[in-house]
Amino acid sequence: MPYQPIESYGVIGNLRTAALVGQDGSIDWMCLPRFDSPSVFGAVLDDAKGGRFRIAPGVEGARHKQFYWPDTNVLVTRFLHPDGIMELIDFMPVPRPGDACEHQLVRRVRVVTGELSVKVECRPAFDYARAEHAAYPDECGVRFDGPGLCLALSSPIDLRVAGGGATGEVSLRAGEERTFVLQVVAPGHKQEGCPTAAGAAELFQRTVDYWHAWLAKCTYKGRWRDQVYRSALALKLLTYEPTGAIVAALTTSLPEGIGGVRNWDYRFTWIRDAAFTVYAFLRIGFTEEAVRFMDWLRHRWRNPDAHCDGPLQLMYGIGGESELDEFELPHLDGYKGSKPVRIGNGAHGQLQLDIYGELMDAVYLFNKYASPITYDDWVRLRGMIDWVAGNWQRQDEGIWEVRGGRRDFVYSRVLCWVALDRGLRLADKRSLPADRARWLAARDAILDEVMTRGWSGDRKAFVQSYGSDALDASLLLLPLVFFTAPNDPRMLSTLDAVRRPLEAGGLAADGLVYRYNPEHAPDGLPGTEGTFNMCSFWLIEALTRAGRTDPKLLAEARLRFEQMLGYASQLGLYAEQTGPSGEALGNFPQAFTHLGLISAAFNLDRALSGK
Repeated sequence: MPYQPIESYGVIGNLRTAALVGQDGSIDWMCLPRFDSPSVFGAVLDDAKGGRFRIAPGVEGARHKQFYWPDTNVLVTRFLHPDGIMELIDFMPVPRPGDACEHQLVRRVRVVTGELSVKVECRPAFDYARAEHAAYPDECGVRFDGPGLCLALSSPIDLRVAGGGATGEVSLRAGEERTFVLQVVAPGHKQEGCPTAAGAAELFQRTVDYWHAWLAKCTYKGRWRDQVYRSALALKLLTYEPTGAIVAALTTSLPEGIGGVRNWDYRFTWIRDAAFTVYAFLRIGFTEEAVRFMDWLRHRWRNPDAHCDGPLQLMYGIGGESELDEFELPHLDGYKGSKPVRIGNGAHGQLQLDIYGELMDAVYLFNKYASPITYDDWVRLRGMIDWVAGNWQRQDEGIWEVRGGRRDFVYSRVLCWVALDRGLRLADKRSLPADRARWLAARDAILDEVMTRGWSGDRKAFVQSYGSDALDASLLLLPLVFFTAPNDPRMLSTLDAVRRPLEAGGLAADGLVYRYNPEHAPDGLPGTEGTFNMCSFWLIEALTRAGRTDPKLLAEARLRFEQMLGYASQLGLYAEQTGPSGEALGNFPQAFTHLGLISAAFNLDRALSGK
């Protein structure tokens, strides 16, 4: 069957892993037992051999609709056909102490009107479709035994086992329902009893109650509550509860350009996301999530990695792993032929100086709004800031993880300024010991240097790197991190430059924003890419802050925000990028984009309310 558009997928999960569910009822991506484990279903990366679990009408021509059960991550896929209406309800119960099984995928199918046949197809492909597995009937349905991982599919209908998969079909009338449960079982063990319809109904209610109780903590009551709620729910789905880490996205190797090579593994946690994550969660009332993520960060700065070019790596595994070697899976065709498929991420060994500013901004916000940091934490952080004071002049690969060599990236310099600035503020606020004179001298030197070498008089804008005249959307963050005033003439001029169309030397495409123009700022990679959704939200925030003294800019910020909402999927989810035809590109759903939406919605709503 043809590949589905990236934006046509819904997401379900249990805070350990998650799954992509297509509008055709096919689960085309799922890794077990963790987000970063090898895939069990991977049809999104190879339609023929990647593996899928599909439940759909047995007739052609059905129309599809997808929506979430209100205020939850329980997904409903509705099929509409002249012969009747069928609904598929998918969810993964969040495990709690005492549960016999940590990983369960529940799929409830019912016919609402008329009579329809229902087809079931479950074809796992273990270890990214590299490993052989055994499939055989058992007392509850079908068992799939792979290397180190065993799955049991309980089925209320007879399934035929052949070729490593299981298929079946049943005809249902209005009001009739069947429930299928896929769960992980220990190798060599049987599942503890066959799941029942009543048990599945209880799991459904428990899952709905969990999401309702979690979302009730949200304090955002502004104009875009539905969109903020959905972004918060998406971020929670991307959270690995055992450690508090948040993966950048659920998937690997969904392309930034169809048929291109810009295909990366995002199932890791970036230090860069720290400030944005802590800020977003604290702003809308999720203090516990901010605390858990800060705990994960605390283990990173307390145990610096001796193998990286600095006190910290720019990314880690969700369990804190530092070895994230990148390699290709040549046996997979990639989404719509987009090769190579990569797992691991070679950028983990790069030097990216901006991460120290983002980390210190997160620490400063956490200390201010959540909980004071300890003296022992400060000793570690102080050593890291000392390192920044002595290393801020180095070239690095920058925020965009370029693979064309190190440069003097302006954004990296600015975030080194942020690291020193937040360190000084924190030391003064808490009367903590620090080498204030050295930090202050370095901070002031950075600002003077950026204003001299990072500003282009010809472009009348801040530029990507020293000696370049290329624009970079990351510099929209300068007023957000208080490096410049939002209405500083240089910043307003940079906003004007960025908002020009790409063909006129800017970075804009209507309400969308490219991160940079590869023709003007080569990044060492061939091919093209779409606009970056998080950059579009950064522009909205920059306009919002400048709009405090210019009502026209505030009105433009609101219009652009509404335009961006129109580029979300039917379910309110965003991939990393938006393509030239409005299609989703890149890994999906992307945490950074949803963090950007929450921050933009919060600050724009306050500005429009005169706060």
